[in-house]
Amino acid sequence: MASEDEQAGMMRAGLNLIQQALSIYDRDLRLVVWNRRFQEMFALPEHLVTPGAGFEETIQYLVQRGEYGPVEDPDAAVQARVRAARTFLPHYMERERPGGRWISVEGAPLPQGGWVTVYTDITEVKVQERMLRDRSAELSDEVLAKAERLAQANRALASTNTRLEAARRDLADMEARIRLTTEMMPAHIAHVDRNLRYSYSNRRLGAVMPGRPSEIIGLTGREALGEANFARIQPYLDKALAGEASVFEFSDDETGRRIRAAFTPDRLGEGPVNGVYILSMDVTAEAQARAALTQTRKRELAVQLTSGVAHDFANLLTIIMGLQSRMERLALPDDARALVTGTLAAARRGGVLLDRIASVSGRPSLKLGPTDLPALLDDLRLLATPTLPPQTRLEVHLGGPLPRLMLDAGALQDALLNLILNARDAMAAAGGLIRICARSLRDTWIEIRVEDDGPGFSPEALEHALDPFFTTKGGEGSGLGLSMVYDQVSLAGGSVRLINREGGGATVSLRLPYRPVAEAQTPLVALLVEDDADIREAVRDLLRSLGHAVIEAASATEAAMLTGVPGIGLVLSDIQLGAESGVALVERLIAEGHPARLLLMSALPPGDPRRAGAPVPVLGKPFDAVALAAAIAAAPVGGPSTGTPA
Repeated sequence: MASEDEQAGMMRAGLNLIQQALSIYDRDLRLVVWNRRFQEMFALPEHLVTPGAGFEETIQYLVQRGEYGPVEDPDAAVQARVRAARTFLPHYMERERPGGRWISVEGAPLPQGGWVTVYTDITEVKVQERMLRDRSAELSDEVLAKAERLAQANRALASTNTRLEAARRDLADMEARIRLTTEMMPAHIAHVDRNLRYSYSNRRLGAVMPGRPSEIIGLTGREALGEANFARIQPYLDKALAGEASVFEFSDDETGRRIRAAFTPDRLGEGPVNGVYILSMDVTAEAQARAALTQTRKRELAVQLTSGVAHDFANLLTIIMGLQSRMERLALPDDARALVTGTLAAARRGGVLLDRIASVSGRPSLKLGPTDLPALLDDLRLLATPTLPPQTRLEVHLGGPLPRLMLDAGALQDALLNLILNARDAMAAAGGLIRICARSLRDTWIEIRVEDDGPGFSPEALEHALDPFFTTKGGEGSGLGLSMVYDQVSLAGGSVRLINREGGGATVSLRLPYRPVAEAQTPLVALLVEDDADIREAVRDLLRSLGHAVIEAASATEAAMLTGVPGIGLVLSDIQLGAESGVALVERLIAEGHPARLLLMSALPPGDPRRAGAPVPVLGKPFDAVALAAAIAAAPVGGPSTGTPA
């Protein structure tokens, strides 16, 4: 690759071959680039064709030489041209120079600031126009004037077309950068037209709502989201089409994820609404934290409301029990003694109730720890079985293997034991089967259901069973069992649902956040191969956030020279690297038996042959740190993958 000096020299040589004069001034109107024709056309001295030469000084020199003809006030003429230049507006003009030669001046602003100006000698064109006028006496002056104006307009049009083509290229580059940026965002950005059909998408719908298609342009909202989800958001889409922006949260039933969607009308000024911009984000973790915070605040309020009452009630119970104890020692008839005994028993039950209130309104902390859920449920079965009558059975069912999870094992076991005892009481003497079923929901929730064969919940119980002190057991219940279960699960950021099963029986469903125990990943020295500097910087930051050291290469050639560096434990390369692909780089490393983990990344669609035929897993762009960490953990070491590329 040529050095910067060599590249500058080749560029200068190319510019000098152009027959037009060219100059480029920066945003401060200092000379940056010019060619030999620029100096020759205006007979400029050397100090005006050196880097940094001032535009104002050059104009002053040209005015003094008479380039613009006689001027009454040279300083005013110079300042007028400098002010015009500082507007940075495109222009085209033709003027006659001293000596009778004509030039066209075409100026265009640069996106980064500054001017590029092209000067073309059009003397021959003007001579031909004059000859045509002189030799065509039979033509009217008006026809000739129109022909001359048409020729000039054609030259101006050519200049405008050149600027439009440059603007088109800039617009295409800008659109590519915007798409890359939107596709790297952890949100789905989309646009629907007035028929609610997608006209734009950053292909992140499948990441926000797993199971949904990522390629949705041309689909309707109902086709892309499903009937249930579309029914939830349709009123907000209608509001946006009416000109009203809004934000809405809903839960996706299939994945259990909490989604926040913002709807913004697509309109310019006071014009009509042409569609709706939609921004959708997965806020499940935020909703879990919000639920836990809300429950904590409820606890604090409960402490404030009940502490004083409980204190006074405890004092009253103490007095009642003391008086009844004194009465018990008196010589009383049998009927009166029975009343005293009953009063003492009721007072003791009141003391137990105060203990339950204290446990609800106290300040428990969530004690998360690595938990083997299958083992916990097996221990629960051994613990609960002796409390069940012979006609009642307890079974545990797992919906597949489960990793170790971060759970409050003690609180979860207490909650499940409470539900088992409630199910036992609901079935009463008839007995039946109590089932505990556990499964993961799309790696978002752990769902644990406790089912029984009892009569199910009454309508009143379905509405109020989670409220403190509500009970269907009459004087036998405190009304705090299900309330405590709800409290414990909500504190963990989960939810509780009560359901009556078809055919009879009740189900209590607990959903807790799915938090696998993080397995520490050994820090690696990573060779990152990416030819786009911005993407390389973003991926480098992700690798460093995972604890890895990073060596960078901008091409497969550079990477080949760095793969021999001792200690490289990961090679992460883009597939498209210009002359040589990342696939060829990885295949060469496989053939050499390189000991590093090998991983490719690409924005190509999964069905593209360059991606589908990769010998190692391919991480689809865009991705976050979680996806990158998982891909690194699964990447093969020094050989081809036996699995399907991502």
